Amino acid sequence: MSIFEIVMLICFGAAWPFSIMRSWTSRKTSGKSIIFLLVIFAGYISGVIHKIFYNPDKVIILYIANGIMVLIDILLYLRNKKLEGGYQNA
Repeated sequence: MSIFEIVMLICFGAAWPFSIMRSWTSRKTSGKSIIFLLVIFAGYISGVIHKIFYNPDKVIILYIANGIMVLIDILLYLRNKKLEGGYQNA
């Protein structure tokens, strides 16, 4: 278990609640990138997989918590896109 890994995950994780709150209250997708969110989510999934197979320790909890917050932000992005009329059937 690396203290630097823990600090990194805590610092990154501290930003997600603000991003989620902004997505929830603004009901807009402006300033958000679904590609960025998906790449970050894939990174956290990779971290979880690495912890499971190669370096199991309690830090996996931080990867999972951050991944859940990114997933929430992705779902809010999709909701907001729908509210903006971005996914209309032609």
